[in-house]
Amino acid sequence: MQLPPRIFLLLRGYMVLLNVGGFEVGSPELYDGAVIVERSITLGQPVIYVSMNYRVTAFGFLAGKEVKEAGVGNLGLQDQREALRWIQKYIGAFGGDPTKVTIWGESAGAMSVSLQMLADGGDTKGLFRAGFMQSGSPIPVGDIGNGQKYYDALVQETGCAGSSDTLACLRTVPFSKLKSTINDSPGVFAYQSLNLAWQPRTDGVFFSDNPQRLVQQGKVAKIPIVNGDCDDEGTLFSLSTLNVTTESQIRIYVKTEFLPTITDADLDTLLKAYPQDPIQGSPYDTGFLDTLSLQFKRFASFQGDAVFQAPRRFFLDNLSGKQKIWSFLSKRDKALQFLGAAHGSDLLNIYGGGELTDYLIRFVTNLDPNGPGSTSWPEYTTASPSLLTLVDNVFFPIQITQDTYRKDAMDTLTKVTLENPM
Repeated sequence: MQLPPRIFLLLRGYMVLLNVGGFEVGSPELYDGAVIVERSITLGQPVIYVSMNYRVTAFGFLAGKEVKEAGVGNLGLQDQREALRWIQKYIGAFGGDPTKVTIWGESAGAMSVSLQMLADGGDTKGLFRAGFMQSGSPIPVGDIGNGQKYYDALVQETGCAGSSDTLACLRTVPFSKLKSTINDSPGVFAYQSLNLAWQPRTDGVFFSDNPQRLVQQGKVAKIPIVNGDCDDEGTLFSLSTLNVTTESQIRIYVKTEFLPTITDADLDTLLKAYPQDPIQGSPYDTGFLDTLSLQFKRFASFQGDAVFQAPRRFFLDNLSGKQKIWSFLSKRDKALQFLGAAHGSDLLNIYGGGELTDYLIRFVTNLDPNGPGSTSWPEYTTASPSLLTLVDNVFFPIQITQDTYRKDAMDTLTKVTLENPM
């Protein structure tokens, strides 16, 4: 039997579709790569599909000064890196070519792909040659010390508060008790939403600075990439804040839960960029519909841009002209009440054998998503930021649009989050 000559690496230990993910839960077993492999064979471009597990929650992303001093931050990212090394060493036994690895992920997996591009100053060490990212880019996170309150709570709840070495004490806590305590920490659907308790942070080891600063400095792998988003990235994560209904409440929320170092002046500017106007809110293009609360559509727009849309545009703007880039926007399933084209909805296209499946396979094999029978997908440049846009239109389901929507708002948001990372 002749095995496929290429490697298809899936970096998404947890992917958000309708269930929780966000560096918290997930398993490769949730997603069946058979559809993708079978389609690749039909196209005459067979790929090998590889998936991995890596540590999540506090097991993979514990933060705090104690963690920084011990040099054990971002262990989940380190797990991914080690898995990539393993693949380099052993993929040949499966008929794979170790020089043809594409790393791919959705949500936290996509963020992981982008952060692997920043590791070692942007040196891939030959571990991969391309990246495919769905709803995830280098995120606006700050120092690992920003997660101190979660470390302190974990220490307190596990009975380690009186120890002279709390990190050493945590290592002695029985697994069942530690896991139970971690499970009680705020999740992605908790009130604080996308400012996650357990997430990658600047640790001085895996990356030396705020990920977005590293992008600005050019310390990023110069490889071909695809990076796209869903239109309504923030709706799913704004269901937990329906009790935020007034201007004063949203001001307090952003300052206490999302951007704690933001100045009042910057907060004023930010909220003007994302006004209380349902017509401008998310789900987009729905007018006054889907207004679950007075601030829901406003906050969904802000969150979706803060964590997904604005970081993607910032990432691509900084890489433009230095490497091959393609970008997409999924606006499908807009009829889904209150959620619209929500975070994770593009997974239905990938795993359901839609257009993105073929684009993905061709990108993995040829480092170019284009091919016979597919709508031509132009490269993304600063001069012409083209988006392959998937829409609910029977006659024209794919359109080429420009990545210029909400430009002033996202420019403002990026400036604020660079100065006040989460």
